[in-house]
Amino acid sequence: MQGHRGPREAPSASGGPALTPEALSALVSVSADGLAVLDANGRFTALNDAAATLLGSAAADLIGRPAPFEPDPGVPPGTPRTVRRLVPGGRFRDLEYRLTPLSDGGQAVWFSDRTDVLRQQERLTAIARAAASVAGAFSLRATLDAVAREMVMTANIVAVQILSLDDPAADLRILGMAGFGPAADFVERLSACRRLGARVRFFDAFVGGRPVVEKHRKASIMADPRWEPLHEIMNRPDWDGFVATPMVVRARTVGVINAYYRAGEDPGPGSLAFLQAMADHAAVAIDTASLLARTRTRAQSDERRRLARDLHDSVVQQLFSMRMQAKALRGRLDRPDAELERVRPIAEELAELSASALADLRLLVFELRPLDLAEHGLVAAVRAHVESVRARTGLVIDVVTTDGLPVTGGLDVQEDLYRIVSEAVHNVVKHAGASTVEVGLRAEEDDLVVLVRDDGAGRGGGEPPGSRDQLGLVSMRERTERWGGRFAAGPGPHGGWTVRAAVPLRRVRAEAAG
Repeated sequence: MQGHRGPREAPSASGGPALTPEALSALVSVSADGLAVLDANGRFTALNDAAATLLGSAAADLIGRPAPFEPDPGVPPGTPRTVRRLVPGGRFRDLEYRLTPLSDGGQAVWFSDRTDVLRQQERLTAIARAAASVAGAFSLRATLDAVAREMVMTANIVAVQILSLDDPAADLRILGMAGFGPAADFVERLSACRRLGARVRFFDAFVGGRPVVEKHRKASIMADPRWEPLHEIMNRPDWDGFVATPMVVRARTVGVINAYYRAGEDPGPGSLAFLQAMADHAAVAIDTASLLARTRTRAQSDERRRLARDLHDSVVQQLFSMRMQAKALRGRLDRPDAELERVRPIAEELAELSASALADLRLLVFELRPLDLAEHGLVAAVRAHVESVRARTGLVIDVVTTDGLPVTGGLDVQEDLYRIVSEAVHNVVKHAGASTVEVGLRAEEDDLVVLVRDDGAGRGGGEPPGSRDQLGLVSMRERTERWGGRFAAGPGPHGGWTVRAAVPLRRVRAEAAG
């Protein structure tokens, strides 16, 4: 009796036996992974239920259609490869597959869904790199730009914004961005959208302290005329869904991360967990930068006080002694003597120089350590400074204040506001050619507002905005924004020049209390 012969096997391209169609048909029905048979042209001829489920279509609908798995002569049979496929429902899936040649010239393909695993690997890599950026970078903007870039390198996110804000009613700052291209005026355009009545969803995440997920957000924004100022920027990335994740550190929300998802990419639990991890890293970076800035500022303040004390105890006393000696010498020269008369101009010049140097040095000591600020508060320190400038320059300067201003405490924030006033008044003396100046300190709604207004250069808008002492303007802006405030400087509507800094009163009072 002739023995039963099993399916004939042909050699494969790798030197081993190739599966026959008969052998493969038995495997198709029992494989737990996706398994399909392709003809020589790469079209489906058979596939199991798992394969049809992974591909998102019924098996009967796939027969005869081209498969997404392409052979590569340079890749040995059985080598795992990955292909991304858009399945019905608008979702992308990452399928890992292996091809094996068949005796009839076709291919057998085993494949499985590796989307979640691959995404998790990408996210873990991004988290590790972001942590390294937070630990190693010295610039907050550079750190958070790096965090944003790492997030965009993951498969399903095309754009990211990392925003810092203290209050939904206040202006925000962009600390990191990727995927939008040049967008330096994003904040200004967003403010225009808010004035038009656009609903900004990431504020809901900031206030509620929980992520906000918006599917198909791009379509609604692009169709809404209230978002028109931002249409050009928001249309650049190819995105659809949106998630805003609050950044929280030490029980305080410091901002949000906005992630913009590719079409067909729903932000599931794994993606939300990834966003939360990145938000935690960003929040730590912001908090660390704030602590470092406070430490640096206090160290600088301590050094200024030490220098002021040393100058007062040594150089000021020596100059004072020089002035007294010059006065005594001039008194002796009052007696008539031809030889002594030659010395008189020298003595008088010495007395004038020492008096001038003493006045300048006392002003420097006061600038290094405004004693009235620590002892009596911001208003008293500003009045003392204005009186000094008025006596030295003859400039008419009025100080106008209102009730409700904090008087003492919160030395760091009050010193920054004092420096803004002194820098603005210095610019008036140096650049404006003004005859009168008004220095205002007042409470406006929820802000402490510092206003310095003059009648000098800039009248009628003849001076370009921001043209006075760029370094001083940068310093005043940084001091204001350090406390979550808003700064503006430029020609006034009725002539002259105006500097305005507004800092939230709650920050001033919190600094005083803390």
